[in-house]
Amino acid sequence: MRLMRSKLFVPGSRPELFAKAAAGPADALSFDLEDAVATARKAQAREAVASFLRAGDARQLIIVRTNGVASGLFEDDLHTVVGPGLDVINVPMVESADHIRDAAAALTRLEKTAKVPSPIGVLPNIETPKSVRLAAEIAAADTRVCGLQIGYADLFEPFGIDRRDEAALAHVRMTVRLAAAEAGIPTYDGAFAAVNDPDRFRTECETVRALGFAGKSCIHPSQVPIANAAFAPTVAEVEKARRIIAAANDAETNGIGAFLVDGQMIDAPFLARARAVVAWADDLAGRTNRTST
Repeated sequence: MRLMRSKLFVPGSRPELFAKAAAGPADALSFDLEDAVATARKAQAREAVASFLRAGDARQLIIVRTNGVASGLFEDDLHTVVGPGLDVINVPMVESADHIRDAAAALTRLEKTAKVPSPIGVLPNIETPKSVRLAAEIAAADTRVCGLQIGYADLFEPFGIDRRDEAALAHVRMTVRLAAAEAGIPTYDGAFAAVNDPDRFRTECETVRALGFAGKSCIHPSQVPIANAAFAPTVAEVEKARRIIAAANDAETNGIGAFLVDGQMIDAPFLARARAVVAWADDLAGRTNRTST
């Protein structure tokens, strides 16, 4: 699955927003059937989202945030939305590897009759104390798991933890980041609710990018360009990465294992990162070209 710098939440009960979101610059759209939808409107929201997915009017990666596996609503969500046009389900309140395996098994059953062209990914939310503790198990639970996403509100608010406390944020972020790294999948940072504070949102993007996060959830379209800019490699980063790759090719020809680039010693881990940066930059350039044509 391609990486997502920005993932814009779209309430499933607000179909008047769907086309506008699809016309915007977000890398992914996440249609929410959980917290953004009142209980009485769950069925209506499912049908609205499924109708939009069947129309195939979006160029972005398409995610549906279902209700939790243990909510009693999960199976109804999947039965309605699984089909062509759905790339990923975002599963909230995950607290065990079994939750992921149950979700994967349900997808396998439904995909057989829904004519889905490729397997649907699973993006678990890490948003409870237990899920933080078991993040590595959740990340490795099934091959459908395509990333881990932090959910701060459910993780912090019930326990009186200040959402802006840097020590709390750092602990959760590194725990989840390393769990995802062990499984070889990306990590996505949670939403920032203060839409009227773009500077703080930008700071959060820059902070988690330095921790190796791939992107961040957005709850308002105004946050999308900030996230897109923050999680894209800079020109200087790409140029240095290309120099490292070129030097590595020369070093291999000459039988040299480690070498210098810009006064820095380079060996296998740095080369792997350089290749990842170039691949990410090339992918973004390809997306831009496809959009412009």
